[in-house]
Amino acid sequence: MTAKQDRHPGLQAASLAALAGIRHAFFTRDGGVSDGIYASLNGGQGSDDAAAHVNENRARMAAALGVEPARFITAYQVHSPDVVVAEEPWTREARPQADAIVTRVPGLGIGVSTADCGPVLLADADARVIAAAHAGWRGALTGVIEAAVAAMERLGAKRPRIVAAIGPMIRQANYEVGPELVARFRAADPDNARFFALSAREGHAMFDLAGYVAAQLAAAGIARVEDLGLCTYGDARFYSYRRATHRAEPDYGRHINAIALVEE
Repeated sequence: MTAKQDRHPGLQAASLAALAGIRHAFFTRDGGVSDGIYASLNGGQGSDDAAAHVNENRARMAAALGVEPARFITAYQVHSPDVVVAEEPWTREARPQADAIVTRVPGLGIGVSTADCGPVLLADADARVIAAAHAGWRGALTGVIEAAVAAMERLGAKRPRIVAAIGPMIRQANYEVGPELVARFRAADPDNARFFALSAREGHAMFDLAGYVAAQLAAAGIARVEDLGLCTYGDARFYSYRRATHRAEPDYGRHINAIALVEE
C-alpha cells in the first residue's frame, strides 16, 4: 500500500492514520539537523553523531507526534523477543533492554530505531493500547511479534481489533543472506523456505524479511496488516546499515518509527 505524508513529518500508514486519538510516523532521514553521513534526521542514540544533534532531531519527532521530548522514548534494542510495558518515560541512561514497547499511557510516544530491520507499529484504538516492535531477523524468528501482541492483550487489547503497519526495511531484492541463516529458519519451520529465493551467489539466498514479519502477524491473529513496501537499502530517503557497510562508511544513522496516544 502507499504511504502518505500529511499533517506532520514522516511517512504514515493509511490504516493507522484513520484511527482517532492515535498519531504515528515512520520517520525518514529528512527534516533534521545532523550532517555528513547522518544527514539529517538521525534519531540513533547509539550512533556516533553529535548528541546535541540527535536530541534536537528526536525533539522534532516528538513535536510531530504531539508529545513532549522527555516523553518520547525508545529502548536499548538487543535483537530479542523481549517486550517492556511503558507506564512512564525513562531517561536514555535508564532505558530498558527490549525490542518492543507497549503502552496505554496518553501523551507517551513510544518508538523503535531501525536501519534495515523491520519496524512494526500496532494499535487497538478501542482499548487505547499501542505498541512498537523492532523485528530484525533474530527478533522475528524468536517471537518478538507474538510477544508484543500478547503484551497488548494483557493491557486490554483484542487481537481482532488490532491494526498493524509494517514500515520501511530492507527488502528481499537487496537482502542476501548466507546458508546458516536459511538453515536456522528452516530448522524452526520447514515452511519458512518460502521466504528465501535463489541468489546469484552460490550457497546464498535472498530473504523476504517483510514477508516473514507479515506471516508472524497473521500467525498472531492480526488480520488488519498494512505494509508500506519501502526498502531502506534501495531508497535514499532512508538510512541503511547494509548500504553503509557496502560503502565502507564508519557509521550510519538510525530511523525512529513511533506511535502515541493523543487527545484529538
